[in-house]
Amino acid sequence: MTKRILTPIDGREQSEAIVPVVAALARGAGSTVRLLRVFPVPEHVIGPYGRTIAYVDQEMARLTAEGMDELAHIEAEFDGIPVERIVRFGDPAEEIRLEAEAFNADLVTLATTAAQLAGQRARPRCRRATGSGTRGCPRWCCAAEGYASMWRTILLSTR
Repeated sequence: MTKRILTPIDGREQSEAIVPVVAALARGAGSTVRLLRVFPVPEHVIGPYGRTIAYVDQEMARLTAEGMDELAHIEAEFDGIPVERIVRFGDPAEEIRLEAEAFNADLVTLATTAAQLAGQRARPRCRRATGSGTRGCPRWCCAAEGYASMWRTILLSTR
């Protein structure tokens, strides 16, 4: 039974297409959903005269607030379902893998386009996670392939 669902959202409208599917699944199974937003690690912002405008911690705080705000709008679609929001920094594939492990996710849901899926099938197989090669998995979950026995992934094509 699926009790913990991890749903990474990348800020694109297409990534939110999976939300109604996850909501229906969570409602039917009585699951908890964790929404995840991953940003690249920011660098400090320097002005035109070499002066620091924002330090890394300030940029991280700004991006965290921005990510939590984005996820709050999505959380509203999960009426009556327990939802958690989290923002991480780093490589999306690695951060999703780490969060799935930390959350003990039963299911990871991702939205992708048909073009992305076709591109993934055409590229060489990823060897990052286990060194053994994978099945042409989506960019988001390549690093997590070694954990496939721990949780399942649903992909929803958004055209």
